[in-house]
Amino acid sequence: MPTRIPFAMPESADSQLDVAGALSALLRDTDTEPRADTQLEALTLAVAADLPVLLWGEPGIGKTAALNQLAAALDLPLTTVIASVHEPSDFSGLPIVGDDPAEQGVPMAPPDWAVRLVRAGRGLLFLDELSTAPPAVQAALLRLVLERRIGTLKLPPGVRIVAAANPRSSAADGWELSPPLANRFVHLQWTHDHEIVVRGLGGTWPRATLPRLDPEQLPRAVEFARRAVCTFLTARPTLVHRLPSGETRRGGPWPSPRSWEMTLHLVAFATAAGSARDVLSLLVRGTVGDGPGLELLASLDRLDLPDPEELLADPSGAELPERGDLRQAVLDGVVAAVRERLEKPRWDAAWALLVRALETGAPDLVVVPATTLASLRREDWDVPDTIEQLAGVVSLSRHAEQTKARVTAGQKAAR
Repeated sequence: MPTRIPFAMPESADSQLDVAGALSALLRDTDTEPRADTQLEALTLAVAADLPVLLWGEPGIGKTAALNQLAAALDLPLTTVIASVHEPSDFSGLPIVGDDPAEQGVPMAPPDWAVRLVRAGRGLLFLDELSTAPPAVQAALLRLVLERRIGTLKLPPGVRIVAAANPRSSAADGWELSPPLANRFVHLQWTHDHEIVVRGLGGTWPRATLPRLDPEQLPRAVEFARRAVCTFLTARPTLVHRLPSGETRRGGPWPSPRSWEMTLHLVAFATAAGSARDVLSLLVRGTVGDGPGLELLASLDRLDLPDPEELLADPSGAELPERGDLRQAVLDGVVAAVRERLEKPRWDAAWALLVRALETGAPDLVVVPATTLASLRREDWDVPDTIEQLAGVVSLSRHAEQTKARVTAGQKAAR
């Protein structure tokens, strides 16, 4: 007789879908860890400062995933609005005709997502695909981004706004951002880090945390930020407002009174949080542009330089900057201070400071200040003993310069 094969009842499709769902859940189950991530820290700092942020990056770079992770880490309900699929009235409000419009007017009703944010009192509003929104929609977004109003509704202070956009070259039917809208954002270039992506695909992503602000540093942070921005703009008045000439650059960060105010806030927050210079650099350049931002960062270094008068009062205990350009600026400032009020004790103190600089740093940095200081000597002043310690350095430097000049002249003659 033929062998009877036992009949097996097939598993139901619903059962297989449950197993597939379980597998998908396991794949979505990831962990986070504290990890240094400059761009993520810059994003959280701007969110803490309650400034609108715009993430620029190629498709698939992880902008949306970063926002989802940020909302989860900060325990903020995430509301995603695809700007490019909405009409201008979705952001300016839909007109609702009442019983007596001649008396009561026509109110502008907000969309449902705005009502939900107001009811929650807090949240993260994510405006995605901003660069594919047509100009009419961008114009309607102006009031939302700056005043946080949709129709007659005002978003509560607990709502933060973050947007994302693709460069026009890689966006689907993309538009350049209008200058008024672009100037309302902190622009962050979002790129991928190979190690972070690999570790994240392995199940562990960086953890987004709000910056820890030191309460005791808040007044000092505000004073430092105001002094930094105001001192810089006093020296560079043409940078208070400079609208770029090209259409593409107008759609990015550029300096204006509005963006300088945002910069001031970011400097204060970064100072109070003790953020690294790389983080502040991303934020400042993303607010007023690369050129003005880098100039401001350079001026920030000089704000913390020691007072020349304090150094002259105690040259033996002076703390000089380690960085060569900052040390050179300090020494030049001391010599300039002596020149303004030329007195023998101050002249001697400056020589003592140059000796300390020679003992704690590169010798070539004292050559120019020492030469200038020597030229300030009056005939009745005795030469201090400290000059002997510097004489060899100055003489060697001059010899090297003369040798270099002779070699250069010889090379030109040979041609």
